[in-house]
Amino acid sequence: MLPFLRSKHACLRETTPATRAAAAISLRQDHHRALGEGGCCHLAQLGPRTITGAMEKPLDEKELERKLKKDQKAQAASDEPKKSEKKQKKKGAANENPEDFIDPVTPAGQQKLLASQMAKQYNPAAVEKSWYSWWESSQYFVADAASSKPPFVIILPPPNVTGILHIGHAITVAIEDAMIRWRRMSGYNALWVPGMDHAGIATQVVVKKGSCVTETCQDMIWGVINFYQRSSNGKISMVCFTMDEKRSKAVTEAFVRLHKEGLIYRDNRIVNWDCSLHTAISDIEVEYFELTEETLLEVPGYSTPVQFSVLINFAYPLGEGLGEIIVATTRIETMLGDTAIAVHLQDERYKHLHGKYALHPFNGRKLKIICDAKLVDPTFGTGAVKITPAHDPYDFDTGKRHNLEFITIFTDDGIINENGGPQFEGKARFTARAAIIDALKAKGLYRDAKNNTMRLGCCSRTKDIVEPMMKPQWFVDCSTMAKAALDAVKSKRIEIIPSQYEQDWYRWLENMHDWCISRQLWWGHRIPAWYVTLEDDEEKDMGSYIDHWIIARNESDAILEAKQWYSEKNYHLDQDPDVLDTWFSSGLFPLSVLGWPDSTADLSSFYPTCVLETGLDILFFWVARMVMMGMLLAGDVPFRKVYLHPIIRDPHGRKMAKCLGNVIDPIDVINGITLEDLGKKLENGNLDPNELEKAKEGQKKDFPNGIPECGNDALRFALISYTSQSDKINLDIKRVHGYRQWCNKLWNATRFAMNKLGDQYTPPATIAVCSMPPVCKWILSVLNKAVGKTVSSLEAYKFSEATSSIYSWWQYQLCNVFIEAIKPYFNESQELESARGACRDTLWLCLDTGLRLLHPFMPYITEELWQRLPQPKEACRKDSIMISEYPSVVQEWTNDKIENEMEIVLDAVNKLRSLRPHTDIHERCPAFVLCRGVEISATIQCYQSQIATLASISSLKILTEDDPTPPNCATNIVNKDLSVYLQLRGAVNTEAEREKLRKKREEIQKQHDTLSQKMNASGYREKAPQSKQDEDMKKLTALLEELEIITDAESELNANNREGTMY
Repeated sequence: MLPFLRSKHACLRETTPATRAAAAISLRQDHHRALGEGGCCHLAQLGPRTITGAMEKPLDEKELERKLKKDQKAQAASDEPKKSEKKQKKKGAANENPEDFIDPVTPAGQQKLLASQMAKQYNPAAVEKSWYSWWESSQYFVADAASSKPPFVIILPPPNVTGILHIGHAITVAIEDAMIRWRRMSGYNALWVPGMDHAGIATQVVVKKGSCVTETCQDMIWGVINFYQRSSNGKISMVCFTMDEKRSKAVTEAFVRLHKEGLIYRDNRIVNWDCSLHTAISDIEVEYFELTEETLLEVPGYSTPVQFSVLINFAYPLGEGLGEIIVATTRIETMLGDTAIAVHLQDERYKHLHGKYALHPFNGRKLKIICDAKLVDPTFGTGAVKITPAHDPYDFDTGKRHNLEFITIFTDDGIINENGGPQFEGKARFTARAAIIDALKAKGLYRDAKNNTMRLGCCSRTKDIVEPMMKPQWFVDCSTMAKAALDAVKSKRIEIIPSQYEQDWYRWLENMHDWCISRQLWWGHRIPAWYVTLEDDEEKDMGSYIDHWIIARNESDAILEAKQWYSEKNYHLDQDPDVLDTWFSSGLFPLSVLGWPDSTADLSSFYPTCVLETGLDILFFWVARMVMMGMLLAGDVPFRKVYLHPIIRDPHGRKMAKCLGNVIDPIDVINGITLEDLGKKLENGNLDPNELEKAKEGQKKDFPNGIPECGNDALRFALISYTSQSDKINLDIKRVHGYRQWCNKLWNATRFAMNKLGDQYTPPATIAVCSMPPVCKWILSVLNKAVGKTVSSLEAYKFSEATSSIYSWWQYQLCNVFIEAIKPYFNESQELESARGACRDTLWLCLDTGLRLLHPFMPYITEELWQRLPQPKEACRKDSIMISEYPSVVQEWTNDKIENEMEIVLDAVNKLRSLRPHTDIHERCPAFVLCRGVEISATIQCYQSQIATLASISSLKILTEDDPTPPNCATNIVNKDLSVYLQLRGAVNTEAEREKLRKKREEIQKQHDTLSQKMNASGYREKAPQSKQDEDMKKLTALLEELEIITDAESELNANNREGTMY
């Protein structure tokens, strides 16, 4: 198949970038989903639509509407868990019309039309529909180069055009979209530039696996590219493909400039060679495996496994009858290309051999004995090292140092060539391995073999073993550029987050080698180099003479230059058939997407960009190259910050791989998928039968019931919340589904609010916090803290802390406390009218602020709920939440006193709730609080009704130390000033109460001992500030008082037990 394809595409290099792009997709159509609603990929739900990859099976508008209506009707009819007939009557459920809960059809591009009634349960498919097309048509994503707002710019790491969408793309989109939305709401001119990489080697691999280039596939690639142009969260004109006309112009210009400055050169050097694809490959395409013992591995093109990690010792006979010298290698086949043997200058064993030679047993070649202290470790092995300069990077350097002969023994496809001798010529490299061992044994030169630890490299795309080969290639001299990139981080012109990766940056750039940028592929940017073959040249092969190359921006310029150089000679001109490494064009991405090399308004306004967000696995291969190229060609760093997100693995910590069945398509998480359909997706892939069965078993283990529908808001929030996990994320779909259920909590909280606000409610233009009930002051104060924490976390790129702050406020403070606490205010009592109004205002304020706070992380549900909120009077509210102002701290909301009081109140509530028997947790019982002091008594009295409501008790009576202990009560100690009692029906379990007191004593005693040990430590009184010592003494005294209270409670419990009184 491959030779046919290469001949078919030989003309690609002669065409324009646009024509080449049209031929690009030799992709299998099952690697992509058809475009969804309105021609837009459902992946867009993850964020502004900027990622290519798997696309969902198409549903036309009518089919989608029918599906949503069916789901919504079923949901509206099913309601929540069945209520009693009395409650249903009370709510008028029998008279509900299911149609009232279904959103009307929204014309494409218009603001979503909402149902008159909120659905009783959250449905992600229904909520996430229509909003994006409205945002897009309203041009909310557009950034203006002429804007006076400060710019905030992110470029999206361009996914491969051949790639299948995976969860790594999802976390990238989730984080970047959250940053862009937050900055846009904070008053920035926010630009998110999407794009797509042509993926040179990845495309060629897909071709080799059997895909054919057809007109359908050509249409497909441009369909994907046009999809990007329609769906960017930014300037649509900037959506780019790395092989479109503008990007191709930038690539050519960069190559010409770097060559002119002497930074690009051609040389015959060692490269990573893929014998399957017949091309050099970049370092990032090489995967290394650490082997510790003899290992048999499957290698493409070989019917039986190949042996690795075995060190073979064999002897070379020495000239002049001096005996033999023993060497060792894990790649015995390379001995056919040996041209020397190295020893250490100080090694006494070989001093008599300095300058002598060994004889090659198969071709008689003389192998000079050389001394090289840089290469040889005399304590390792025999202390003698065979040198194969053309097939080992270290031997290559040694060959240069000692002016050795470089003999290539492999053809491009890994077959022994004529230099290997007639005995082995024509054999595949690993087949020749066994033949050479047999031949050595026949000559009596084989000594032994033993296990050896080795690092084996294979191509990540083809899985073929990488062969170091000496090839004429184009290289970039990285020495000066690497130093500039190194200094940029050291001087803090670029900040790497998390900071621990700075050391990796230094280590890699300090040891950076020159970069091989040419590839022997048919798909990519053709190298702008033309070779001049003169009529009188002895060697006619392209590249035979290093000085015959002409670098030019186009063929016309190359012809003009050739005429100047060779005006008196006959010649013909041929362009280099090779293409550039994909990373060369990707390295120019921050420049080329903004119009470079032209002087554009976008380049002036938006370069340097603000932050690059990407995976830590491409810190060097892409990020470092962007920095090097940007600083050299534009005179400034391409971005100010680099945020590296963790790499996602499965719940067991394993790398995601098709053969394990643990690769997760985010579309499947958004929409849900059955186990059966997961298996079908594997079957449509390219796994061999053994891998397929293994993958299916992995799916059954991890997803026995398939993947439940989670929606994209839940997926985004979950992925961002995971970013606190060091360098790896062990993704558990159950956690994602947990956030989908949390969305239902937000939905119901808003339903409650809309019900309590009423149809006639209009929020006031200003709200007087000072006259509100304490619980309202409290919720605004803790909201203020959540806002401050969220903003500071976003500014520090601590995204998981931001999501944690938001989640905690919504879940534990708004829903669990405030909404429950204010329910009694909404009865019909006239005396509560003022407080009821304050609660309505506070509830609206909380939802408006809380939804805006959450929006960057959950854009769809927040837009839908925010649109349902009533608008404040005499205020010009924005049309969309995404262009509204992001919340900021309101100083007058801060109330530390109220927060401290509520902390005590909630502790008392929790202690009361813990006293309820598990067998009857819904029964409301009388409760008592014992207050030891006037201040605590006043606090409890102020919040008496809230405690009764939150603790679900029938009554609450405040006691003083003079009051008798109430009978038949379980007790709990809140602190030294406060104890709570719950009067239970029937007998109190004395042993259970005694056990609770014992555990409480252990807890307090442990705190007391720890603090006491700290205060008695050497140097404490001399070093600790007096204020700290006073604070610690106060804590210690309080702990002692609590221990006394526990003692009293135990004594009272024992006394009552002796008297036969159960309480």
